[in-house]
Amino acid sequence: MIDTGNTAWITMSTILVMFMTIPALALFYGGLVRSKNILSVLMQCLICTAVGSVLWIGIGYSWVFGTNLQGTPLGFFIGGYDKVFLHGVTIHSIIAGPNIPEITYVLFQCMFAVITPALIIGAFAERLRFPSFLLFTVLWSIFVYYPMAHFVWGGGWLQKLGAIDFAGGTVVHINAGISALIMALLLGKRADYKPNRPIPAQNVPFVFMGAAMLWLGWFGFNAGSGLTAGGLDANAFLVTHIATCAAAIVWMAIDWFCNDKPTTVGMCTGAVAGLVAITPAAGSVDVFGAICIGSITSVICYFMVAVVKRYFGYDDALDAFGVHGMGGIVGSILTGVFATKIVTGGPCGAMEGNWHQLGIQILATLFSIIYSSVITFVLYKVIDRIIGMRVELREEEEGLDVYEHSESAYN
Repeated sequence: MIDTGNTAWITMSTILVMFMTIPALALFYGGLVRSKNILSVLMQCLICTAVGSVLWIGIGYSWVFGTNLQGTPLGFFIGGYDKVFLHGVTIHSIIAGPNIPEITYVLFQCMFAVITPALIIGAFAERLRFPSFLLFTVLWSIFVYYPMAHFVWGGGWLQKLGAIDFAGGTVVHINAGISALIMALLLGKRADYKPNRPIPAQNVPFVFMGAAMLWLGWFGFNAGSGLTAGGLDANAFLVTHIATCAAAIVWMAIDWFCNDKPTTVGMCTGAVAGLVAITPAAGSVDVFGAICIGSITSVICYFMVAVVKRYFGYDDALDAFGVHGMGGIVGSILTGVFATKIVTGGPCGAMEGNWHQLGIQILATLFSIIYSSVITFVLYKVIDRIIGMRVELREEEEGLDVYEHSESAYN
C-alpha cells in the first residue's frame, strides 16, 4: 500500500532537486561568467535537464537499478536492461520500505542524473563548443555517472562493501568535480586568464540568488534521500542547514582576514562548499559532526581555490573542482570519522571507534577519483578527435552567446 506522506515528501523533494539545476545552478554559474557568455551557461544547464532526463528514462534507471545482469561480468558496471524505457514500471509498482510509487523514485533519481554533469560546466565555462558539450554530457552520463551510481546505490560493490554515501558525495560531487579538473587541464586556460588576476563575477546578485536557491533545493537533495517523511530525513534536513551555515561563516571569516573585507561571492561559495560536504554524511552524522564537516571543508576548499589553483595555474573557471571535487572528497572521508550510531542505528565512524568505516570511505573516495579521471580523459580525447572540443580564439574573445547561439543577454 502506498504511503501518501512519504510520496508527497519525495514528490516535493524531486521538485526541489530539479530546481537546483534550473534555475539555481544556471543563475549561480551564469552570474560568475562574463556577460558575453551567460546565455551559453544557461543553455548548457537547460540541455542537461532535457537530454539527461530522456536518457535517464531510456536507459539510465535500468542501468543503475536494474537486476537482470547480476552475477555477470557486465553486471559489475550496470544493473541490467530489464527496465529500459521503464519496462515493467507501472502506476502500481511500489518501492518497498518507504512504499512510494516507483515512478516517483524514478523521477527523484532522474534529477540527480541531470545535475551531476551540469556541475562540470563550471570547469570549462567560456571555451567549450556546444555540440561537444552535448555529446560529452551524453557519453559521460552513460560511462561515468550510471556505473558510479550503480556501484554506490544500485547494489554494486561499493554498496555491498558498506560505503556510506547518503545523497551523492561520491556519485555526484567527487564524480563531477574530478571530471571537471580533467576537463580544465585538457582544455587549457582561457585566452585572457591570469592566475593572479581572477576574472570578477559579472552579476553578483545572480550569484547570490543562485546560491540561495541551491541552499533551498539541497534540502530536497539530502533530506529526500532517506525516502521517508520521518526522523532520518528530519535529521538530514537539520545537519544540511547547520553544516552550510558553518561553512559560510568560516569562508567569510577567512575571506575577511585575508582580503580585509568579506565578500558576497565568497560567502556564497562557502555555503555551496558546506552543502557539498554534508551530502554524503547527511544520513549518518549529528549536529556536532555537521559543524565540524562544514567548517573543515570550508578551510580546505578556500585553500584549494585561493592558493592551490593560483600556484599551479590551471583554469577551473568557476571552481567546480575546488568546491565540488574537494568538498566531496573531504565530506566523504569525514563521514567515516563523524558517522554516529545515534543517527544510523548501525554503522558508525572513527569517533566512535570504528576505524574500518573510515578505511571504507577512503577506498570509495580513491576509487571514485581514479574511475572518473580515467574515463573522462578517454571521453575528452575521443570527442576532441571526432568534432573538436574548444571554440576558436575569435569566438572565445567575442563571446559564446553570439557565436554558439546567435543571442545576446543584454541588448
